[in-house]
Amino acid sequence: MQDDPIPSITFPNGAEVPALGQGSWAMGEDAGHASAEIQSLRAGIDLGMTLIDTAEMYGDGGAEEIVGEAIKGRRDEVFIASKVYPWNASLKGTVEACERSLERLRTDRIDLYLLHWRGNYPLAETVAAFEMLKASGKIGSWGVSNFDTDDMEELLGVPDGSNVAANQVLYNLSRRGIEFDLLPWCQSRDIPVMAYSPIEQGHILHNAELIRIAKAYQATPAQLALAFLLARDGVIVIPKTSNAERVRENRDCISLDITDEDWEALDIAFPPPAGKRPLEML
Repeated sequence: MQDDPIPSITFPNGAEVPALGQGSWAMGEDAGHASAEIQSLRAGIDLGMTLIDTAEMYGDGGAEEIVGEAIKGRRDEVFIASKVYPWNASLKGTVEACERSLERLRTDRIDLYLLHWRGNYPLAETVAAFEMLKASGKIGSWGVSNFDTDDMEELLGVPDGSNVAANQVLYNLSRRGIEFDLLPWCQSRDIPVMAYSPIEQGHILHNAELIRIAKAYQATPAQLALAFLLARDGVIVIPKTSNAERVRENRDCISLDITDEDWEALDIAFPPPAGKRPLEML
């Protein structure tokens, strides 16, 4: 069977990435799992899921080391996103954190570098550090994570804040609050949204309606949950798995063609927001 191509998303700087990538949350925490984690990431790269998301927080740097091993000899095939802790996000601290991440990843550049969530350092200071890293070629572009609409508005008001390339937030069928305002706000400005925890760490997969609809397409509930997100304009989905077979299963969600009737059934099972909700985080 010929695989359907993975849809692509274009960042503001022109970089084109697959809308279905790979996460690395909780990787690098147990040496006994390292081989499986590396193999799953490599399997995803082989399948075209070449965007890999990581962070200095994950496994206290261990996930970046796993990613570094997985991309060895294939750096030019992949797009790497990583994140800086808020307490490292001063002018000097951001640059130093990036250097450490580069070392763990064993690369000379990070394609997208994100502020993991807001902390005490002024946004202008963090943005200035990001711009310095960009000018030196150590990062390709920068973005944010866990920013709500008012945070994004504030960001656009600081010098060079309009260079923000992405916002990574919690988004899945059971966490649809961003659809009320944040997602449309980003879409109208061509700022991609990266959806983390797209299957709510497995918690939504027992929903009876999700199971019923998935069965109608000979699909898994996880595939349907991923397809839901991929149907949204400007959304990049980053499921995480350490199982190479599950990677293939995730990739196959691209082939699902869901009817309007079934989308409506999902809206009943997982209602979209009727008003503003505070941004949710995990």
